[in-house]
Amino acid sequence: MSRAYRGLVIGLLAIVTCSAFEAMAVTTAMPVVAANLGGQRSYGLAFSLYLTASLAATAAAGSWSDRAGPRPSLLTGLLLMCGGLLLCGGAWDFTAFTIGRMVSGAGAGFMIVPVYVIIGQALPSVLQPIVFGWFSAAWVVPSLVGPYVSGLLAEHVSWRWAFFGVVPIVVVAVLLMWPRIKSLGAPEEKSMAAGEGRRRAFLGAGLAAGVAVAQWAAQSSADPGMRAAVTPVALALLGAVGLAGVVLTVPRLLPPGSFRVARGLPAVVVVRGLLTLAFFGAEAFVPLMLVDRYGLEPSIAGLALTGGALGWTLGSFAQAKGWLPRPAFLVVGPAVVAASMGGVALVVLVQAPPLLLASAWAVAGMGMGLATSTTSVLVLELSDAAERGRNSASLQLADMLGGVIGTAGAGTLYSLMLTPNRVPGPGAFALLVGALAISAFLSGAAGSRTSTPSPAVREADRA
Repeated sequence: MSRAYRGLVIGLLAIVTCSAFEAMAVTTAMPVVAANLGGQRSYGLAFSLYLTASLAATAAAGSWSDRAGPRPSLLTGLLLMCGGLLLCGGAWDFTAFTIGRMVSGAGAGFMIVPVYVIIGQALPSVLQPIVFGWFSAAWVVPSLVGPYVSGLLAEHVSWRWAFFGVVPIVVVAVLLMWPRIKSLGAPEEKSMAAGEGRRRAFLGAGLAAGVAVAQWAAQSSADPGMRAAVTPVALALLGAVGLAGVVLTVPRLLPPGSFRVARGLPAVVVVRGLLTLAFFGAEAFVPLMLVDRYGLEPSIAGLALTGGALGWTLGSFAQAKGWLPRPAFLVVGPAVVAASMGGVALVVLVQAPPLLLASAWAVAGMGMGLATSTTSVLVLELSDAAERGRNSASLQLADMLGGVIGTAGAGTLYSLMLTPNRVPGPGAFALLVGALAISAFLSGAAGSRTSTPSPAVREADRA
C-alpha cells in the first residue's frame, strides 16, 4: 500500500470485490427478479448464459492481452460489464435481463485475464503472492454482506439497485488503476500472430457452447418433466455433442502437455481444475446436508460456507508468507482439502454433530487458500512476458471448467438418486463427497509435478 502501488492495488481489489458482490447479489435477488419479470421458466438461463459468455471471453482475452497488452481487454471488459449491469437493472422483461447477464459475463471474462497480466507487469514478484492473498479476502467480504445487502435492496428498495449500484464502483476502480497501467503496452516479442488469436477466440466460443449444451442435457436427463418432453436418446445425443465440443477445444486452449500432466505450467493448471472440481462440487451440498440431515435452518446452515470462505482467506494469507517452497503448497493444500472432505463424508455417515462438519469444511477452505493463490503466483512465475495473457486465461478456463463439472456432475448424480417417495440418505451424501475428494487427492498428485522442469525436460516437452 505504498504510494507507488496504492491506487493500483485498491483498484484491483475493487474489481474483484464487485465481481464477487454481483455473483452474490444475483443469487439472492434472482427469485424476486424472476417473479417480477415473469422468468420462472427461464430461471437457469440467467446463470448458464453468464458462464457461457465468460468462458468465451476469457479465451479471447488471453491472446488479445498477449498481442496488444492488458489495456484494450480491460477497457472492453469494463464497457461490457457496465453495459450488462445497466441492462439488467433496467430490464423490462426476463429476456432483456438474460441478455444483460450474458453481456456482463463477457465483461467479466475480458476483465479478469488482464488483471493477472497487470499484476505480472506492474508489481514486483515479492508482492504478487500478497496481492493474491488479498484477492481471497476481497471475495470473503461480499460473501458475508452481499446476500444480506442484496436482500434488503430487493425487499425494501428495488432489486434493480443490486445491479445499478455496482457500475460506479467498477468505473472508479479502473480510474484508480489507470495511472499505473496507461503505460503498459504489448510485449516486445509476440508469442502468436493475429490469426492465432482469432483461432483461440473461436475455440473459446466452441468450448462455451459445448459446456452449455452438455450441462443442459445432463440437467434435463435428471428432470422427470423434461424426460417426458424430450426422449432419452435425444438428450444423450445432445450430451454427446456437447462433450465432443469440450473434448475438441480444451486441449487447444490449455498449455501443451496438460492432459499428461507435464511438469511445470501444465501441472499447475491441472491442479487448479481438479481442485475446483472437488471443492465447488461438494460445496453445493454442504447446506443441503445440514438442512436435510440435521434439520438446521438455511440461515444457520449457510454459516458453514462462511467458515469455508474465512478458512480460504487464512490459507491465502499463509501462502503469502512463503513458509514452504511454492510447489509444496500444491501438494499440502490439496491433501488438506482431500482429508477434510473425507472428514465431512465421515461426519455425515455416522451422524456426528454438525459443528464437526462445519469445522471440517473450514479446514477444507484453508487448503483451497493455500493452493489456489499459489497456482496464480506460479502461472506468472512460469510464463514469459509474451505468454502471460494466454497462460492466465488457461488457468481461469481450468478453474471455470472444474467448477462446472463438479457442480453439474454432482448435482446430476444427486438428482438421479431422488425418487418420488424417498430422499437420499446419509450414505448418498457421504458417497458424493467422498467421490469428489478423489479429485482433490489427484490434484495433490499433480501438484508434485509443479516444480520448474529442467532445460532438458522443457526441450522434450517442446518436441
